[in-house]
Amino acid sequence: MPTEMQMKAALQAYLDGLNARDADAVLALFAADAEIEDPVGSPVKRGAEIKAWFRGAVRVEPRLELCAPIRGSHSDAAVMTFTVESVRGGARYRTHSTDVARFNEEGQIIRLEGYWGPSDRRELPLSESMPPNCDSQEGTP
Repeated sequence: MPTEMQMKAALQAYLDGLNARDADAVLALFAADAEIEDPVGSPVKRGAEIKAWFRGAVRVEPRLELCAPIRGSHSDAAVMTFTVESVRGGARYRTHSTDVARFNEEGQIIRLEGYWGPSDRRELPLSESMPPNCDSQEGTP
């Protein structure tokens, strides 16, 4: 089983890789048989779908900011809560998400689930940027 520190480091590297727009660095964190369900309820991505998904993700100018420290577990999972800003089709979006990752013995991600719903994403004016922290209650009913 991977250590808590290995899992936390992998999720930090995931965040850092996306912020650097480095799809290869992010893909290196995943096992060959990994699955991604992001958002939960959408079709599960595997293999070439994951590669295409991350190659597309880095093209939308992602900027991720942790909202809390990455959390480990007493098992093979870790979680991070963050805000991501992206630009798609000339519009800027902000999404509040929590990703839960499960790891194999080698510390590679074998499953990633992204928890966010329609109210957790909103369009922003192109000139607006992410606030300095994630304490916003937007998306809260």
